[in-house]
Amino acid sequence: MYASQQRKRRRPLSEINVVPYIDVMLVLLVIFMITAPMLTQGVKVDLPQANAKPAKLPQDQDPLLVNVDAQGRYYLNMGKASHQPITADELLTKVAAVLRRKPHTPVLVGGDREVPYGAVVRVMALLQQAGAPHIGLITETPTRREPG
Repeated sequence: MYASQQRKRRRPLSEINVVPYIDVMLVLLVIFMITAPMLTQGVKVDLPQANAKPAKLPQDQDPLLVNVDAQGRYYLNMGKASHQPITADELLTKVAAVLRRKPHTPVLVGGDREVPYGAVVRVMALLQQAGAPHIGLITETPTRREPG
């Protein structure tokens, strides 16, 4: 009888071993942390600096970003061709189409510091023609200069 007491029936374990899942999640986290900065698309513009408070944008909508480079070319952050310059007519058509589908989409303009003021005003006029009720300007916060 003593031998039969030592041989207890083993029941199958119904617990899930989560250690491999944690390893997989950590690997995915590292991959996303490395690749996320590479996914940034756009055109390099040297933004003007200003002491301005950040605009409050709706959290559920991505804004339309229109950039004007130093040569006065227009860029729109839509699709895979966001680094390709577009004409004023293309800009007007594309922005109007987006605003018809999503009328409350925020529209922001980023102009290079060297671009003539008139080019930025022309872009803003085009955006108003396309139906953008409010247009924001993108700036950089000025860097503090060390005394001395």
